[in-house]
Amino acid sequence: MKPRTPLPCGLIEIHFAVLLFGLAGLFGKWLSLPPWCIVLGRTGFAAIVLLVVMIGLREKPPTNLKTMGAFSLLGLLLAIHWIAFFQSIQVSTVAVGLLAFSTFPVFITVLEPWWFKEKRRWVDLATSFIVVAGLGTMVYPSSFGGRVFSGALWGTFAGFSFALLSLLNRQWVQHCAPVVIAFYQNLFAFVVLLPMAIGSSFSIEAREMGLLLVLGVFCTALSHFLFIRGLVTIRAQLASIIAGLEPVYGILFAYFLLGERPSAHTLVGGALILAATMVATMAREKE
Repeated sequence: MKPRTPLPCGLIEIHFAVLLFGLAGLFGKWLSLPPWCIVLGRTGFAAIVLLVVMIGLREKPPTNLKTMGAFSLLGLLLAIHWIAFFQSIQVSTVAVGLLAFSTFPVFITVLEPWWFKEKRRWVDLATSFIVVAGLGTMVYPSSFGGRVFSGALWGTFAGFSFALLSLLNRQWVQHCAPVVIAFYQNLFAFVVLLPMAIGSSFSIEAREMGLLLVLGVFCTALSHFLFIRGLVTIRAQLASIIAGLEPVYGILFAYFLLGERPSAHTLVGGALILAATMVATMAREKE
């Protein structure tokens, strides 16, 4: 009997990271804080943990000012992405936010030819139309500016910003250790948002601080470290396909832990979006 080939470590890391990504969306409902405050706490705790890991692994921080400048921009982009993500979930539901965010692989597919000066393909245009149709189906019952419409809009913007972040990470992971990239992204995201906390008057309860700690340590530091490290051995297109499971995990978590039941329109629209992202990423994988 032929022995089974063990799963690559990178594949296991990315799957576990996506599971934690799906759980992260629920904190937008568990925490009654504004999105920027959630991101501030999330990135602050994540940066502390990642710094400890970086020191433990004896990874050297970059000394090039150009590299630090690039990481600061990545941190700003990460902060914008997460604020849009939690805003989407807070104004609508976990399902709407996660499904709208899951458009990011299509954005990657559309942006890659322009980014790397590659030839555009008909499948890129086709999947883009399917995504638009999926979003339209998802928000159809909602009036313009309604909860579902607003949630889908914020979620799509979160997907677009994450696509930009993924393309940039894809370049930097070849030059820097994953934990270094994750640390500086979270550190600069925290620094960017810190002035907002200084000028605001709000209090955080012990329960909320505990939730932010879990969000920052497990659903941020651990998940992003595993995902970025997995890109070292797993192609980014395959990682994008696996990341398509994030809304599935998130919707299941929301159903059992929050009692949220997505509408039929949301599920049909989400199915179209997920189908388009799978087609887009698999078509790119075959190249």
